[in-house]
Amino acid sequence: MDWLQIVVLSLIQGITEFLPVSSSAHLILVPVFSDWSDQGLAFDVALHLGSLGAVVIYFRDEILRMLTSWCASVAGRGTDQDARLAWWVILATVPVGLAGLLFKDVIEQYARSPMVLAFGLIFFGLLLGLADWRFRGSRSEYQLRWSDALWIGIGQALALIPGTSRSGITITVALMLGMGREAAARFSFLLSIPVIVLAGGLEACELIQTGVDVHWGDMALGTLLSGVSAYLCIHFFLSFIKRIGMQPFVVYRLLLGIALIWLFG
Repeated sequence: MDWLQIVVLSLIQGITEFLPVSSSAHLILVPVFSDWSDQGLAFDVALHLGSLGAVVIYFRDEILRMLTSWCASVAGRGTDQDARLAWWVILATVPVGLAGLLFKDVIEQYARSPMVLAFGLIFFGLLLGLADWRFRGSRSEYQLRWSDALWIGIGQALALIPGTSRSGITITVALMLGMGREAAARFSFLLSIPVIVLAGGLEACELIQTGVDVHWGDMALGTLLSGVSAYLCIHFFLSFIKRIGMQPFVVYRLLLGIALIWLFG
């Protein structure tokens, strides 16, 4: 990989991982519009590691409280709001974990075409716009019930469909359940931690089994760039949706989906 490919792929991953615009769609489209070869499993692991580091560092205080309270609840010392939030993150991860085990190979084989991407971008973009316009409330992530977490987790499983956007669908379901924009986004970001760990761990296992050569310099640069860009994206996204909302992302998704249909239809 040359330095330009590393920079472009890292920035795309970092910027789109936490925006409701589908990072997988953008990464899939890169080789469609360029002559770059596939970046390989090792670089995918590096990009996931950067995104994981960004969200963990950004929410480090919340994560520490959740872990401390969760361990206390497991030990039988009571359950407070931070422990419940940790349990809801675990519960919401179960559906996507099961769906990934059952359907990952099928989706990768049959559902990574530009037209599927276009459908995912447009349909789930309209759903996000509707949720933000009609159903948005003021509930915080600490006011979630176990059933809310389960519904958000079921929605997250749909993110296996390219173009859906993991953050987009989880924010959509959260808004439909009456959560506020910032709370929905924060819970979505917290949900990304176990998902990225699972996805990155699976890719790391595949990498070890294949025994391919690893270019450590490329991986280090990719991790750094994706991590820094993801951290900045989280910060500015939370500020942006507080003032403006989700509709600009809806418009972007619709335009990108229409462009894909025009190009490949």
